[in-house]
Amino acid sequence: MLSVIIIAKNEEANIGRCLKSVQWADEIIVLDSGSSDRTVAIAKEYTNKVYCTDWQGYGVQKQRALAYATHDWVLNLDADESVTTNFKAAVETALASNNADAYRIPICMHFYSKPMRFSSSPKRHIRLFKRSLACYSNDIVHEKILLQPNTRVGQLKQAIMHHSFRDVSHMLYKLNRYSSYSAKIKIEKNKKASLAKTLVGMSWMFFRCYIIQRGFLDGKAGFLFAVFNAQGTFYRGIKQLYQDVELDKLPTTRKN
Repeated sequence: MLSVIIIAKNEEANIGRCLKSVQWADEIIVLDSGSSDRTVAIAKEYTNKVYCTDWQGYGVQKQRALAYATHDWVLNLDADESVTTNFKAAVETALASNNADAYRIPICMHFYSKPMRFSSSPKRHIRLFKRSLACYSNDIVHEKILLQPNTRVGQLKQAIMHHSFRDVSHMLYKLNRYSSYSAKIKIEKNKKASLAKTLVGMSWMFFRCYIIQRGFLDGKAGFLFAVFNAQGTFYRGIKQLYQDVELDKLPTTRKN
């Protein structure tokens, strides 16, 4: 039996696609954090388990959503993600096999509505897991799934579709916001920043995305994706260096 958990805020452009793709699940939980658009209304068209709360960061929100789940297995999706029928079949096979207690799942990024075959996230994201063996960290961004010792971890080949970057303006908006969150975390941990470290990190990010992950095979989109990721690393380092992470100055409404 499977529960799907989704956190959301102002996701009216995405939430319907996400929820429609997981209608086969036994339970769907949506945790909203103060949407001012039609996110909640749309979610209620697909599930009667829609809850509202305040916003305290991605880790806290996902743990809150997880607390509402009632089934043995949990699939965590973002509101701007969706899954395919092949993914459904892979999950059903995995749950029936009892070969693992949690599964790492690749993420296929979309840019201008087109999937990127190579410029996607590394295959390291644990998104499917037994509820009794996992919880989320309290990180405001880049939250981690914390598994109990001796948890068996497997790997699914079928990817989650991530419709993350609608266009260039949307990508720049997200880079600005996430780099502020990341810089804030590093500042709170007293991690030192320097221009040299920032430039090295930026260069490494481009090399990783474009060469190691073979982003060059995605053509123009792959090059842009590598540049934008390097740019995000640069933003984070500079904000950390100048202690410029006043999140209340950023737009509070998330662009979909």
